[in-house]
Formats: sequence, structure tokens, C-alpha cells
Amino acid sequence: MTANKIKIMAGQHQYSVNVKWTGNSGEGTSDYKSYSREHVISIANKIDILGSSDPAFRGDITKHNPEELLISSLSTCHMLWYLHLCSQAGVVVMEYVDSAIGIMAEDSNGGGRFVEVTLNPIVTVAEAAMIPDANKLHKRANELCFIANSVNFSVGHNPRAVEPQV
Repeated sequence: MTANKIKIMAGQHQYSVNVKWTGNSGEGTSDYKSYSREHVISIANKIDILGSSDPAFRGDITKHNPEELLISSLSTCHMLWYLHLCSQAGVVVMEYVDSAIGIMAEDSNGGGRFVEVTLNPIVTVAEAAMIPDANKLHKRANELCFIANSVNFSVGHNPRAVEPQV
């Protein structure tokens, strides 16, 4: 399998992902219920990601689905920008956890789209005096996040910075 040659300009980055459907149970897609939605996402030098569709669409609940991966991409992109900005601003982050939530709406023709994603990061900072700056930096992280800038729906934030428990 060869990829198309794409000319990359200065300031551009190319990412390559291979997806292989593994859900042919012998009948192919002869019927909507005859095939599994399982697939493998492969990226060079990385562990494969086992995927399926959401269980609401006949998928395997134990495998990652595209909707969860989209939300994960938004959450991790935001986190990485946020950590970068904190390191530049002298805000020492000790821990970062996010419980991101996405809302997808189906439409009458069977398709759908995400209408919003909300990130809910809880950030532990080294000192209480860092909390105001820690909370403000989420706005800038959202402005810089490559993934958030690429979607056509709202990405909201409910950040909370806390100091370490003693």
C-alpha cells in the first residue's frame, strides 16, 4: 500500500494513519447486521488502537470508537498547549486530569454531527497564588489548540485549579 505524495510547505506537518477493517465475518457487508464494525488503527512505531463503532451503532463496547477518539484529541491537545503555556508563565502544574464530555446529535437522514464538547480539567498547582493565572491560561490554550481550531462546533471549558492537598 503506497500513500499519495503530498507536497508539504514550510510550517505544515503531515500525519499518516492506516485503518484496516477487520470485521468481515465471511459475508462481507451483504446485510447491515452481517458484519462487525471492528477495525485496527495503525500508526508507525506505535501500539495499534483497536476500534469499533459506538454500541448504539452495533459496535463493540470494549473498543475505542471514533467519537471518543475525537473528544480525546480535543482534550489532549488542550492539555498539551495548557502545560506549555503554564511552563512559560511560571505556573507549576503538579497534576492535570480532565473528564471531557461531547454531545453528538443525529439528524433525520441517519447522519449527525457533534454540537459541543466541554472540557472539565482539574489542575493541581504548586502554590495557591498560581490559581488565578492557572485558570486564565485555559482560554489561551483553547485559542492555540490545533484540534479545537479544526472543528465546527463549540469547545467549552469548566476549568478548576486547586493547590495540593497536604
